[in-house]
Amino acid sequence: MLKSKNPSRRALLFTAAAATVFGAPAADAGSIPQKAVKYQTAPNDGRQCSGCKLFIPGATPDADGTCKSVAGVITPHGWCVLFSAKT
Repeated sequence: MLKSKNPSRRALLFTAAAATVFGAPAADAGSIPQKAVKYQTAPNDGRQCSGCKLFIPGATPDADGTCKSVAGVITPHGWCVLFSAKT
């Protein structure tokens, strides 16, 4: 039997379940490249990362943080197309 290079559905579900139970590594927190979501370091019409539910703040309100979806360092004053206001 030939093995496929693509993981099976079962393997993907197992990996997702394990990440949920045991916690995903910090590097996997945001996996979408900044360029793909048109990330910019300035607000857009008053909307900025610090007001987004995907933003994970840094140690202080002005410190850089991370994002649950976007890879890399994220400024609280930035913005991208994934912006979703906190409710």
